[in-house]
Amino acid sequence: MEVSSLAPGFRFHPTDDELVVYYLKNKLLGKKIISNVVAEVNIYEFCPWDLPDKSSLKSGDLEWYFFCPKAKKYSSGGRFNRATETGFWKATGKDRMVYYKERVVATIKTLVFHLGHAGKGQRTNWVMHEYRMEDEQLASAGVVQDAYVLCRVFEKSGIGPKNGARYGKPFDEDEWVDDLASCSDSLAIFGAPKSKDCKRKGSSSVMLSNNETPVNDDVMFLEDIDLIMRAADEENAKTIASNEDDGFYDDLKNLINLDDLKTDGAAEYTFDELLEVPELGLFYVD
Repeated sequence: MEVSSLAPGFRFHPTDDELVVYYLKNKLLGKKIISNVVAEVNIYEFCPWDLPDKSSLKSGDLEWYFFCPKAKKYSSGGRFNRATETGFWKATGKDRMVYYKERVVATIKTLVFHLGHAGKGQRTNWVMHEYRMEDEQLASAGVVQDAYVLCRVFEKSGIGPKNGARYGKPFDEDEWVDDLASCSDSLAIFGAPKSKDCKRKGSSSVMLSNNETPVNDDVMFLEDIDLIMRAADEENAKTIASNEDDGFYDDLKNLINLDDLKTDGAAEYTFDELLEVPELGLFYVD
């Protein structure tokens, strides 16, 4: 079974109609589903506490989603056999309807897992919501809608889920060590971004007041950074950065007379008077 990893902070938190109209419907029609976030598992072959390990998601959330082949019916009647090796799933309450564009497309059955055998089983905190497609349009097209159901399984503690239970367990950096390592490799190739001092000769950073933070060319030219990072080698990256810097100074020359900023007898520009030029605000990125 392929495991799907969502980046830290992202959660699989679909609505009922999203689960039915996109995930379950596409499964029944044999269409491709973009993300592998719902594993195909026969729920009744496992104890509920073993199901989290069968989930496609790595996030460690406290609810799990599965496509399950339809349960077999008892030979003596029309009821489904939802027994496992250690217990059975028992329906509770009324089925709920899922609506999409003002029409019923599915039903949701709530089941609770009991240890032991029917009639004298011990109720547990494990709950399952079983989504079953019941779309008249699909039925008219001859689509078998009960080949699979979509199940949401979770453990209920006390009255209702724990606060925040539907939004994942606490973040654990160790679980994403591979992702951090790949970032380190990237920095080793290109090097970490360097900040520039506006007082250092040759810097294109400018401070407009004593209370403001210098704005360096890394911030002013975000698109340039992307070009540099995509360059095939370091020399090409340097060339791109140099060309764009020249363009920056050309724009300055068109705006003001830089010769006025030279001190008497000096061959280079100074930034002391440049700070007083009103037009420079055009180059400042807030």
